[in-house]
Amino acid sequence: MSNFRVIIPARYASSRLPGKPLLEIDGKPMIMHVIERAQESAAQEIIVATDDKRIAEVVKSTAVTLCMTRTDHATGTDRLAEVVSRLGWSDDSIVVNLQGDEPQMPPTLLTQVFDALQHHPMASMATLCTPITSAAELFDANVVKVVTNAQDFASYFSRAVVPWQRDWFNQHGTPSLPEGVSYLRHLGIYAYRAGFLRRFATWSASPLEIAESLEQLRALWHGEKIHVSLADVLPPAGIDTADDLARVRAAFSADQHHRP
Repeated sequence: MSNFRVIIPARYASSRLPGKPLLEIDGKPMIMHVIERAQESAAQEIIVATDDKRIAEVVKSTAVTLCMTRTDHATGTDRLAEVVSRLGWSDDSIVVNLQGDEPQMPPTLLTQVFDALQHHPMASMATLCTPITSAAELFDANVVKVVTNAQDFASYFSRAVVPWQRDWFNQHGTPSLPEGVSYLRHLGIYAYRAGFLRRFATWSASPLEIAESLEQLRALWHGEKIHVSLADVLPPAGIDTADDLARVRAAFSADQHHRP
């Protein structure tokens, strides 16, 4: 039986797309589509965590829980930690984080990342990845790479090319996609234990986290284990730019035209 909660952190302030959660897709605000993806999963409860009254007004029209949070959180994980503490969840409760700009997230992945954490009690977090299949993707600093060990726990996350296959690159130059090693792209979906979130909120940002601008490195810095699974399905990219928004609007429009 699934026994997890989904928290959707939703901020109004976005440098590239202000008011992003309220931008319209297929006739309704983006945040409504994200809520629907969560409702299609096996989650027992869905919470939208926001610091903005405009987003809150939209969420109030739904059946999900609204949690107003502080405005000074440095990361989305810190915002989740506030929700967990305010609602008094037990340390072993499992929380899945669904970003508020992922209206096309396959609901099965929410359940998959929950199952992964549930079945790996030594892990504080679980997340997903997909294979990298092109040199362009490998050398893109916006594509976060993850290196795992033999037990599928994360060794490191980076925007750089890791591992660096020295002999291949010396022979073939860059950029090229090396043979003989699997490169993995990290997907920004997580399951957490509530007790870990409480610990996370007490730690200051680590040097590696600051250098790479990747908050999951704070967990590795403090010796926490992160389990990594290959995603069962490949999710479309989230929405960061106006071009992303246009792509998703077109996809929803095409889907609507194909409905019976």
